[in-house]
Amino acid sequence: MEFVQPIRDKRQVDAMKKILKSTNLRDYCLFVLGINSGLRVSDLLSLRVGDVVDERGKVNDRINIREQKTGKTKDFPLGETSKKALRDYLTSRFTKHVVRDEPLFRSKKGGAMQRSQAHKVMNDAARAIGITDRIGTHTLRKTFAYHAYMSGTDITRLQKLLNHSSPSITLAYIGITQQELDNVYLSLEL
Repeated sequence: MEFVQPIRDKRQVDAMKKILKSTNLRDYCLFVLGINSGLRVSDLLSLRVGDVVDERGKVNDRINIREQKTGKTKDFPLGETSKKALRDYLTSRFTKHVVRDEPLFRSKKGGAMQRSQAHKVMNDAARAIGITDRIGTHTLRKTFAYHAYMSGTDITRLQKLLNHSSPSITLAYIGITQQELDNVYLSLEL
């Protein structure tokens, strides 16, 4: 597995959303849900429609899943951006009744979207907007963590959300550079 980077620039995040939304609502929804949930791509791609909507087809306020890698239960709220992306995508996909037992992110062949296809979608969109860093499906999870950290989320909370064993692992994971750490010293000037 290659080492990938988070998308650090919010303008690039917005550009990715724009290009994905204009080309394919499934891919847009995958990106939005990924960068707003911090789920691993294996967990994103294993979601069923019933994991995100209730019996009436209304998008849930929360997602509750069992993580494939850790076997732990993960329960988290969906923000408005994710809920709107899900509503738009599901409205375009189901004209009458929502089928809750289908894969949420379905391939053109009808089964669940594969990791390789998700990787290609993310890479193609990144290249289309001029991102040259290594981008992959794990970029979604790293982007979530990076922006949460840069917005002031405590590193120990992120460590817990990501199921990491130490804060130093989380910092390395999200790609916090030495320059960003040095800026703490240089900007403080008490």
